Amino acid sequence: MPRPTRRAAPLGLVLDPAASEPLHRQIGEQVRRAILERRLAPGHRLPSSRLMASELDVARGTVLLAMDQLIAEGYVVAQAASGLSVATDLPDDMLSAPRGQPAGPAAADRTTSPSLSRRARAALRDAPTFGFGEAPLAFPTGQPDREAFPFALWARLLEREWRRPSWTVAGAPHPFGHSGVRAAIAAYLGTVRGFTCAPESIVITNGMRQSLSLLAWLVLDPDEAAWIEEPGYVGTREALAIAGVKAAPIPVDGLGFNVERAVAAEPRAKLAVVAPAHQFPLGTMLGLQRRLELLSWAERQEGWIAEDDFDGEYRYTGRPLAPLRALDRSGRVAYLASFSKLLFPALRLSYIVLPAALVPAAEQRMAMVPARASLLGQGALARFIADGHLATHLRRTRLLYAARQQALLTAIEQHLAPWLESASDSAGMHLVARPIAAIAPSFDDRAITVAAGRAGVVVSPLSACYAGRRRRHGLILSYAGTPEQEIDRACSILARVLRASTSR
Repeated sequence: MPRPTRRAAPLGLVLDPAASEPLHRQIGEQVRRAILERRLAPGHRLPSSRLMASELDVARGTVLLAMDQLIAEGYVVAQAASGLSVATDLPDDMLSAPRGQPAGPAAADRTTSPSLSRRARAALRDAPTFGFGEAPLAFPTGQPDREAFPFALWARLLEREWRRPSWTVAGAPHPFGHSGVRAAIAAYLGTVRGFTCAPESIVITNGMRQSLSLLAWLVLDPDEAAWIEEPGYVGTREALAIAGVKAAPIPVDGLGFNVERAVAAEPRAKLAVVAPAHQFPLGTMLGLQRRLELLSWAERQEGWIAEDDFDGEYRYTGRPLAPLRALDRSGRVAYLASFSKLLFPALRLSYIVLPAALVPAAEQRMAMVPARASLLGQGALARFIADGHLATHLRRTRLLYAARQQALLTAIEQHLAPWLESASDSAGMHLVARPIAAIAPSFDDRAITVAAGRAGVVVSPLSACYAGRRRRHGLILSYAGTPEQEIDRACSILARVLRASTSR
């Protein structure tokens, strides 16, 4: 029979009356461990001995005996007016374990723990030195400007939306999301992106991964294949893996995605995932001829196309070609986009415009999905779009980001020319800097990424965007979220990193 246990006290203590260790020692050891692991912070006031005794169903003298020992050891202090509390002057070496983790060898080396998978250890090894919530000096991928978004206006829109929300929003929302924001998006796409769609075909998601995994679940069976661009966005592969779909990487050339090459490599694929407006990370724009070839393939083979328009709003020269969705005459294109990169990342709102034939099945699927997009910001976003604030924000940031791209090109030429070269891009929020020919064979972009992170500069390795074994190296520098005055300083720091790394 299992041993009986007592109820938990306010500190989370659980006693085993059948254990050989006396109850007062069990209490003392558990409180001591909580202090060393920082679950009880210095100065934290402890429950009274009467309350602890009552909750643990032990004599008050048992609790007092445990507390007296902790006071003698210096873990706890007694104050006449306020009772017992955790000591505030404990030595740092006693509290060296990270918050929430035990001290000792298990926490000493996270990257060699036998309990972690190889990919988990690799993630820890390559992680930058700054923590979550900290702002790096420069070049974080997918980050818009930190100061450009009108948060005061956003707060007013949120307050208006949630002062008296309808029950369809607060209590029984549609699985596709807020009807107002879906209508606003449909109107916006008709005006700005040049194609019409019904609000009922738009699904609000919590990110591109959810959008793409939904589409793959709808049109492909497990282990069927989908073409992806090589190199391409890492999240594409992750989204297909969520849906149990095989990713078939197709190398892109100077003209973008090549259907003929894709058919030769994986003829049974029924889904193509492409970014025709501005390919990530190389920046290629898919020309009209190849767009028509891709649409023709989808119609002939009854295949599907996922059009990822992740930063199509940011074009600095010339007029963009119409989206694939605007050219689609057979209902084979799903259009994916996100507001998180346009407005602010914590918004976590993206959307997919589905072909009409997929809408009924998508409703059933999304009704079963537990982690749908939050409704808290969707009503405010609907007002933000409908009242013209999105168009204003995009006009302002388009000018801002164009200037930042030019500032980055100037800084690369001034500081990084001995190691890297780059060229202007007519669109987007990032540039790719490639190693010059003399150092290209030995250039390790992952090692540079780690070293730069330690120096406070965030760059992304180009090689991580490749799914296959043949990879090119370079650095992805995302300039949209980096103020101009920081770009030059960040490139100067990156130059020191490159000088030290290439000399080795």
